[in-house]
Amino acid sequence: MDIRIDGGRVLVGDRFEDTTICTCDGVIDAVGAGSSTAERIDARGLMVLPGVVDIHGDAFERQLMPRPGVHFAMDIALFDTDRQVLANGITTVFHGVTWSWEPGLRGAANARAILAAMEELRPRLGADTKFHLRHETFNLDAETEITEWIGSSRIGVLAFNNHMPAMKGDAPVRPAKIAKMAQRSGISHEAFQQLVSRVARRAEEVPGSIARLSAAANANGVPLLSHDDASPEQRRWYRSMGCRLAEFPTTVETAREAAGAGDDVVLGAPNVVRGGSHVGWIDAKDMIARGLCSILASDYYYPAPLIAAFRLAADGVTTIEKAWALVSEIPAAAVGLTDRGVIAARRRADLILVEATGARPYVVAAIVAGRVVYLTEAARIHRGH
Repeated sequence: MDIRIDGGRVLVGDRFEDTTICTCDGVIDAVGAGSSTAERIDARGLMVLPGVVDIHGDAFERQLMPRPGVHFAMDIALFDTDRQVLANGITTVFHGVTWSWEPGLRGAANARAILAAMEELRPRLGADTKFHLRHETFNLDAETEITEWIGSSRIGVLAFNNHMPAMKGDAPVRPAKIAKMAQRSGISHEAFQQLVSRVARRAEEVPGSIARLSAAANANGVPLLSHDDASPEQRRWYRSMGCRLAEFPTTVETAREAAGAGDDVVLGAPNVVRGGSHVGWIDAKDMIARGLCSILASDYYYPAPLIAAFRLAADGVTTIEKAWALVSEIPAAAVGLTDRGVIAARRRADLILVEATGARPYVVAAIVAGRVVYLTEAARIHRGH
């Protein structure tokens, strides 16, 4: 249906305006005018913002396996996740699906099943749901199939992950982390360590595989991310592959290298909300203040982007206008979704209405492609004028 949103404080460009928005056929038809025949939403007392574009989130895994070894059906998990993301203002969500050399939750069968389920359920999901493939670079046997997925436009973004150094003891890792990975994989700790040894022997094959996958992604317009870059040299190498998003760099120097070259730096919004990294790495709030973080993602907690943006403004790190760009406009542009992330004529009508007068912001309504998909106050909708 066509919608007219009246009475709200609307983020237009880099400022808020008391204005009206009209949508038509899923896009914003006009800002500052509205049709009298459209369904009207009374947004008085609310902020009207572009929907959150979350390019990295894997909290859906908790719906798939809420406890180690306890599985739930894929459709139940994805529908429940859809409700969570919309309630937290996320209108475009990239589910970060790890395909690793591990069996179990992050194995081949699960990656295939999640992709198939997303493709089947996508028309029934409220949020625009996309597939973010987190490719463990030592998962060499998957290269051919991933290349096919890229060529058939099944992948929204491709990220390169490498947790092997930690598994081999070449990088700091918590013993509990290895134990959790073994438990998640469904095999014994001893069998998991034996698997690590076998996989690690193929290290010389990894750079060539990354180069081939990067070439395929670049040829097909699939954005590339490198995960946990540990040094400026590593960031420069991935940039040479056409990878322009540095996802969770582990040092300030690496983030500075990325930002200085015009790469986008992605950090976790939970880092801002909690006041620091849960694993003791760089502080996202500090990185934003230094101009070394351009994108915040939900990571492992869907409420975080919404709360983080308002926290940054409340703490004086930046304005709410600039903070909101970190979770909407900039991530959208970084992954090539130039049709969303801002409120302007002819852009997708992906909008959220937010109550921000209390201790924490909360979402009253979410609109995706001009369709109301989440609403907590039905009395705000009125027929016609």
